[in-house]
Amino acid sequence: MFNILVVEDDKNLRKLITTCLKKNNYTPFEANDGEEALEMLDKQYIDLIITDVMMPKMDGFELIKELRMSEYKLPILLITAKDSIQDKKEGFLLGADDYMVKPINIEELLLRVKVLLRRAESTNERKIKIGDLVLDYDQMSVTRNGKEYFLAQKEFMLLYKLLSTPNTIFTRQELIEEIWGLDSESEYRTVDVHIKRIRDKMQDVKEFEIVSIRGVGYKAIIHEKG
Repeated sequence: MFNILVVEDDKNLRKLITTCLKKNNYTPFEANDGEEALEMLDKQYIDLIITDVMMPKMDGFELIKELRMSEYKLPILLITAKDSIQDKKEGFLLGADDYMVKPINIEELLLRVKVLLRRAESTNERKIKIGDLVLDYDQMSVTRNGKEYFLAQKEFMLLYKLLSTPNTIFTRQELIEEIWGLDSESEYRTVDVHIKRIRDKMQDVKEFEIVSIRGVGYKAIIHEKG
């Protein structure tokens, strides 16, 4: 279920949007302005933001600027009474992903939300997130709460494979063919050695567990609560 933050100082409109989101199986959160939105992001993971432009304290443009400067990459949908090309241009240049002009059509808003989330999922599909643990395939990196775990390339690929489809048993032969290649002459013990190294390097990580299946291979079990 996706978490969506609605940033809108008009209480009635904010309640209308959050109610519709809830009915469509999203988990909505509310903020009255940009400052409240930033406070919410400090304590709650958010998948998408729907924000008004004209708000007290910190408006929508300032909020987007702050988020992009802080390297938040989540999709942002702007909702505003401003419909000039210049306003739209400013919003997009600051980092907005989509733009709707008031009065909004709720059905259209839901469609836009769905498209933005699908696009974000496609962009992030080479990342695995389990609680505070993040595996980034493009960077070959493993991080958790700001700490980086340095895995060798084959160790990373092995862990990524297991966590991509948790609770699935992979034989040693399957893992060798996948990670080392079909023509590899590596022995089964090579897999065992790499699994041991991963366990040793990540022994303080509680989000997952690599389980040995006697005489067969390995599988990963996820512990979301860590």
